[in-house]
Amino acid sequence: MEINALTWIITISVIVALLLFDYIFHVRKAHIPSIREAAIWSAIYVGIALVFGLVFFLFGDTQHAIEYYSGYITEKALSVDNLFVFLVIMASFQVPREYQQKVLLFGITFALISRTVFILAGAAIISAWSDVFYLFGLALLLIAGGQLKGELAADEKEKDEADNFLVRFAKRVLPASDRYDGDKLFTRENGKRLMTPMLLVMVSIGLTDVLFAFDSIPAIYGLTQDPYIVFTATAFSLMGLRQLFFLIDGLLDRLVYLSYGLSAILGFIGVKLILHALHDNNLPFINGGENVPVVTIETSTSLMVIVGILIVTVFASLYSPKGRALVALQNAEKFSHRYSKLDDSASAEERQAAEEKMDRWTREAEKVSQHFRDELLDHKDSYSEIIRTAHETRVATAQAEGRDVPTISNSIVKNEGPKV
Repeated sequence: MEINALTWIITISVIVALLLFDYIFHVRKAHIPSIREAAIWSAIYVGIALVFGLVFFLFGDTQHAIEYYSGYITEKALSVDNLFVFLVIMASFQVPREYQQKVLLFGITFALISRTVFILAGAAIISAWSDVFYLFGLALLLIAGGQLKGELAADEKEKDEADNFLVRFAKRVLPASDRYDGDKLFTRENGKRLMTPMLLVMVSIGLTDVLFAFDSIPAIYGLTQDPYIVFTATAFSLMGLRQLFFLIDGLLDRLVYLSYGLSAILGFIGVKLILHALHDNNLPFINGGENVPVVTIETSTSLMVIVGILIVTVFASLYSPKGRALVALQNAEKFSHRYSKLDDSASAEERQAAEEKMDRWTREAEKVSQHFRDELLDHKDSYSEIIRTAHETRVATAQAEGRDVPTISNSIVKNEGPKV
């Protein structure tokens, strides 16, 4: 497939059109997307990305097709990881849920612009100095090692993302309001024009996007050196990220081993880059400037390894003891909360079904070891209060109806200390 100026123009036009469509028809009017809406549009954007890869096959360009899919899957996985930090930032700024779409779409747009700059810069550097792959490889290995430092390091990173220096500086030197005025970036208070927290959260997410580019761009250049494939794989991985956020919000934290999976992927690509650099070596202090006879990793192999790592990561997150413990604790809270919100209009069948789910998951939560409770619950007091309130409501309702109900042990309701 020939990639010429016309190909670039058509591709960029399609991506810009998709972004404008999102701005005009989805976020112009603030609302909270339903699960159905998020699922439909997530499927549409993923479908567009997958169909785009088929175009290479239609032109008989199998190599570029494999490179595109490898890059797309890698960038999509890294983008999902980015959603964790976006969630922390929006929680830090207490962004109303109906305005989160606009914040996310701005973050996606800024990420696309900033990464395009990095892609062009990367292509220019590679063209001028092919041994830059040594630096790319070492950088990815360092980032992969940083991922393995665990949740404490991640928490510290997230705190820094949400309260970075430039945001603190802007708050000090620029007139800013502490309250939201719809989804406006500026407001007026006592006749003064002030920034709203909406503008500050967008600045924070924009700056964070730049940091994310330092691992995503070297990673994809480890899979393909074609700027067009790098650009399209990155762009399509970002498209639909807003809808995906609302689709899997609440499920993100169930991927308890995602950081380890991404670390393995980045480490693998880092090794691949260094092997590639050795194979095409020009550094005089390595093998006298001659190529080093090493095994290189084909892109098709990279694709299988990346997909395999992601599959193992998801299954380990959901079905490992830690993953099952988190599911039990989250569901105990979720179904207890739902039961406590039933009103008088709920039928006997609905109330019984809600009771059964609450009882089932409360019993499962009771089986969770104290070690996992301490590790997985950030606000055990809030978590316990939700379950206690639900069961107290159930007891009162049963007594009013003359029924006996089972009680739960105190190990859950008397935990002290964060909500799942």
